[in-house]
Amino acid sequence: MSFDPYLHFQGTCAEAMTLYADIFGATDLTMMRYGDMPDAPLDQNASDRVLHASFTVAGRVLMASDYPPGEDGDPQRAFSVSHTVRDVAAGQAVFDRLLQHGVAVVPYGPTFWAAGFGMMKDRFGTHWMITTPGPP
Repeated sequence: MSFDPYLHFQGTCAEAMTLYADIFGATDLTMMRYGDMPDAPLDQNASDRVLHASFTVAGRVLMASDYPPGEDGDPQRAFSVSHTVRDVAAGQAVFDRLLQHGVAVVPYGPTFWAAGFGMMKDRFGTHWMITTPGPP
């Protein structure tokens, strides 16, 4: 048994998941819209917001959705998605792509516990921790 994150967005799920799938090399991104639901409620039947999206990387699933139309929600508050990368150059590349139009919390670099580590909040509000294990 494992845990896989489920992210929530306010109308930017399709854009975010498409970017994340590209960054992490996923080839199985799927999305279902609220408007695709059989017998969708009237306030949702024409919506292009994402009801459910997912992709798989290294046997782990990243899932997401937009809040339903008309709901504010509170996306990605008080948690981070942690991703481990095998080498420092790849870790830096992932960090830099996620950081575009985002905010660095801890710049990616060597630490006393890892060859590379960085934290950021991306432009969609998702908090990420990118780690490259090994000696600094």
